[in-house]
Amino acid sequence: MQGTAQLILERARELMQSGQIQRVLGWEKGEFEHDPTPAFFESEEELQNFCYNDYCGANLSKYLIAASKLEGKTLVCIKPCDSYSLNQLITEHRVNREKVFVLAVPCPGMLDPVKTEGKDLSQGERKDYLLDKCLCCKGAEHKIADETIEGPSLDLAPEDRFAQVRELEALSPQERFDFWRGELSRCIRCNACRNVCPACSCVKCVFDNPNSGVSSKASADDFEENMFHIIRAFHVAGRCTDCGECSRVCPQRIPLHLLNRKFIADIDELYGEYQAGEEAEQRSPLVNYQTTDKEPSDALKGRG
Repeated sequence: MQGTAQLILERARELMQSGQIQRVLGWEKGEFEHDPTPAFFESEEELQNFCYNDYCGANLSKYLIAASKLEGKTLVCIKPCDSYSLNQLITEHRVNREKVFVLAVPCPGMLDPVKTEGKDLSQGERKDYLLDKCLCCKGAEHKIADETIEGPSLDLAPEDRFAQVRELEALSPQERFDFWRGELSRCIRCNACRNVCPACSCVKCVFDNPNSGVSSKASADDFEENMFHIIRAFHVAGRCTDCGECSRVCPQRIPLHLLNRKFIADIDELYGEYQAGEEAEQRSPLVNYQTTDKEPSDALKGRG
């Protein structure tokens, strides 16, 4: 990864010196190797703190909503999985494509700091330490790019991302309810999932409305816990690219991505396979009416 980081830095400096870009959106070195954070670099001097290592799992696309409103172009480092989110944001006119220089960077699969804590990484397979979202990798192809940095990519057969969804669907209604109550009861309403989600891009969130009765940080009861996550899942349905950021940042390790994958599986069942962010400007099945569309009551009989 060190060689890849150096190539990114060299190209970023060249573009900054030529005036083609005014800033770089990437990852900044943390106190430890495992804690780089998304950051803007406004000068070559600031770029000294740039890093790209095995822990740069953060999806940078959402930061472009604000960045594309600034003067000049922003260079952004985009991994293959992030490119879906960026395409979706461009489709929704949340990111101004003309204000962004997309530098496609390779990804060998990002490590999970929780899985690697206290572990000797020379033991076992790399797969054992990857972020969960990397286990269902969509592939090494970038769906949007201005330039590409070549480098090693994840060499791993992706897992079936809907396997856990089918396992949950096979449970009884009460068992599914108990599963989600157990998971969501750990929610501390830190809003990390909402804040990191590229699909959660509303200027004003319904959950910040003081008149809604649910704007408090901590949920008053289990109804509020359920409502927050279920409503959020409905809001991103058909737009979620399955980037896995919600689960990655959750301090309680709640598998929030499973809610979104359930919706994705149902959309595929109803309208045919669809991947949000596959192309810029494509229309989601939920906003593209066809006379041949199935009725949910007919298409999903017997499913959970």
